[in-house]
Amino acid sequence: MTPPQNAPADAPELVRVLAADGSVAPTPAAEPYLEIIDALPDAELEGFYRDMFVVRAFDQQATNLQRQGQLALWPPSFGQEAAQVGSARAARRQDHLFPSYREHVVAMIRGVDPVDIIRVMRGLTHGGWDPYDPKNGNTHIYTLVLGSQTLHATGLAMGLTFDGRSGTGDPETDQAVIVYYGDGASSQGDVHEAMVFAASYRTPEVFFLQNNQWAISVPVATQSRSPLYLRGTGYGIPSIPVDGNDVLASYAVTRVALDEARAGAGPRAIEALTYRMGAHTTSDDPTKYRTSDEEQSWARRDPIARMRAYLRGRGAPDTFFAAVEAEAAAVAEDARVRTGALGGVPADLMFDHVYSEPHPLIDEQRAWLARYEASFEEEAS
Repeated sequence: MTPPQNAPADAPELVRVLAADGSVAPTPAAEPYLEIIDALPDAELEGFYRDMFVVRAFDQQATNLQRQGQLALWPPSFGQEAAQVGSARAARRQDHLFPSYREHVVAMIRGVDPVDIIRVMRGLTHGGWDPYDPKNGNTHIYTLVLGSQTLHATGLAMGLTFDGRSGTGDPETDQAVIVYYGDGASSQGDVHEAMVFAASYRTPEVFFLQNNQWAISVPVATQSRSPLYLRGTGYGIPSIPVDGNDVLASYAVTRVALDEARAGAGPRAIEALTYRMGAHTTSDDPTKYRTSDEEQSWARRDPIARMRAYLRGRGAPDTFFAAVEAEAAAVAEDARVRTGALGGVPADLMFDHVYSEPHPLIDEQRAWLARYEASFEEEAS
């Protein structure tokens, strides 16, 4: 079965370094990036694999936790690990990253405690973490309002330009922004408005579109009759399609795009062609709208299996893979144990942060709730 992507897998402009079997088979469009990849040390290449393997174990554990009633919702990242790991590892520490709601490994790479992601999906927090806490690596909070994060990212990128924190020629201090969104979000007006402002103000920004082929149950071919990366091109933003299941290609393309944006060349756009192997969220049943043949077609292009084969071909020992499996199991188990210790949601949490300053109406409602709950104790006694 032909997968529902609308940018052909053999398009001449597609950047791919690793074939599905893990062999090095760069497309012509990948040639300019090979020098970057060739310079990567073994430790960094192995780190890419470790990131992908560990987050998949965490993702599967979180999915199980939701099924057990521990989380209200979970958006799986299963299948999209290479696009996320490659792009996140390409960012410098001073850069700002704006995830959507399934970029779990992006947050983890930047230093966010994975249980802070769990807290969001358990309903224990309005935001999850402080983006400006140094330990969180300028990782901004998840947003479930599709596409809105592109406006937030563009606004911050404009501010970097206005404040002289980008385009000065100093790669150690200049900052850039990368924002993640999906093929479904790419049809939202917010994304297009963000691109208008980004192009007009030449923001130091990378729009990173993960085309996972399905906007819940709507295939990408229904959403757009032309490849999605051309939407950025239409706004005058240089745009590149990349094999999103190839972590090396994702890394190299994003690194160049961020370097160019950071240096003052203006925004860039990347369409990473990948696949959502799991459900849209745990409230979704993908068997209702896609076939097993399609899923198996993409399973044969699994990003982790591809990188594992590549590393084995380079001589990575069995002890390395065993150590990664042990680390992944430990991270998943730690998430399970700590999730069980989080407790419930205090009822009066709903009143926090409604207004930035104390408000008499909120005070009145909080007091009413306290009296109402106390009335049950009085009746019981």
